[in-house]
Amino acid sequence: MDISMKRLVINTLEKKAKIHREIYGHFAEHLGRCIYEGLFVGEDNTMIPHTNGMRNDVVAALRDLRVPVLRWPGGCFADEYHWKDGIGPKQQRKKMINTHWGGVLEDNSFGTHEFLELCRQIGCRPYINGNVGSGTVQEMSEWVEYLTFDGTSPMTQLRASNGQEQPWDVPFFGVGNESWGCGGNLRPQAYADLYRRYATYCRNYGDKTLYKIACGPNANDYAWTQELLKALPAPDSGLVNGISLHYYTTPGSFAQKKPALGFDRAAYHETIAKAWYMDTLIQRHSDIMNQYDPDRRLGLIVDEWGCWYEVEPGTNPGFLYQQNTMRDAIVAAVTLNIFNQHADRVRMANLAQMVNVPQSVLLTEGPRMVKTPTYHVFLQYKEHMDGQLLGSYLENSTIGEGEYLYPQLSHSASLDAEGRIHLSLVNASPDCTETIQLLPVAFSPAGVSATVVTGAIDAHNTFETPDRVRVESFDDVQRAGDGTLTITLPPCSVVFLTLSE
Repeated sequence: MDISMKRLVINTLEKKAKIHREIYGHFAEHLGRCIYEGLFVGEDNTMIPHTNGMRNDVVAALRDLRVPVLRWPGGCFADEYHWKDGIGPKQQRKKMINTHWGGVLEDNSFGTHEFLELCRQIGCRPYINGNVGSGTVQEMSEWVEYLTFDGTSPMTQLRASNGQEQPWDVPFFGVGNESWGCGGNLRPQAYADLYRRYATYCRNYGDKTLYKIACGPNANDYAWTQELLKALPAPDSGLVNGISLHYYTTPGSFAQKKPALGFDRAAYHETIAKAWYMDTLIQRHSDIMNQYDPDRRLGLIVDEWGCWYEVEPGTNPGFLYQQNTMRDAIVAAVTLNIFNQHADRVRMANLAQMVNVPQSVLLTEGPRMVKTPTYHVFLQYKEHMDGQLLGSYLENSTIGEGEYLYPQLSHSASLDAEGRIHLSLVNASPDCTETIQLLPVAFSPAGVSATVVTGAIDAHNTFETPDRVRVESFDDVQRAGDGTLTITLPPCSVVFLTLSE
């Protein structure tokens, strides 16, 4: 064996946790051009092809990703959103100022019915965040009833009068958002008491059982996790099923972010190193959760994650519009591998956000749409959904600059229901190829297919050049007679392999 190779052992006899498909979830907030123009153009639009107001091109692209779950309406917007303003005839809906995002007029033309129609078209499950910050217990309770009750009540009659006789399937419900910040600036004990009250009135109607999610920590606020779990109901109470975690990969500081384009190698290394911090966060918050929930009944819900840079020049600073490069593709691939490796605790994750904002999978401009490098990583990784995490070991190197050092390689491996191995590999080095010898245990690969997403660290797609970064076939894989494989990864690349016996 060439000693310069890195060895990767995949043990098919070591079957670990299920990789829940919701790990590949997304997030859409009333922010900038994410909802309006990005997803929803209105029922009367004659310039952009749509179905019931939803852009046909965007919906088709999202269906290709097999998007499993979509979180809405926020984000910070959730705790100033009053759901009854967004139902009924459009001309009668209340208008408001979106104080969090740009101070623009929100006409509530995209509300509950529109969101659930979007989920129907995409084929995904809805995850709704309720308003604790400025809303009442009654308001949240009535929303759950409006959504899920199959019986006679004022809310079901109201729902029927708005054109929906049958209840929807809304499996995931968040009780507040970022209650430590924009959702109320609460202390964990105060929020936990509010959670107990609000969650009590989020009823389970019939066989529709809500997966209830409490507001967990901001990044490395381990004290919030500790105090929250002390005060929350027990995992077997039926009142809480998961806690959230928010973490954004932000080169520079949150107050003074660096640009999405025109960055140097130092900014690249800083970004990838900060992406790897997700592994530390999940491990340390999981350690705290294990004190209160050793049987791992509570899920960790990473419902806001992604890269956040300064906005593109000349755009509304409150709209957070930013481009997306191969750097973002590497961040997405590394992060998804981390989620897979922690599948015993991570129950759901939601990329922030879907269209025209931080780390979007799609960008739109009038009738045009472009798929970002991040989109193409999700397109590759969708094969991990519902797979079984396999035990594995990868030799690695450390790269980076100064304080920003990180592993060069990232990976995860899963086994699907048909007995195929899916393997995702990342080479984060901007300059160097890397050769890996794959050693599968108790598996003899007869069939191998592979794809790659690669390019210079700043390579990106534009409306004029939409296919500069895309999924391409990959053939730099050699098979030996003993069943081992040799894989040569290009610099700055994400390679995905499917192995069958």
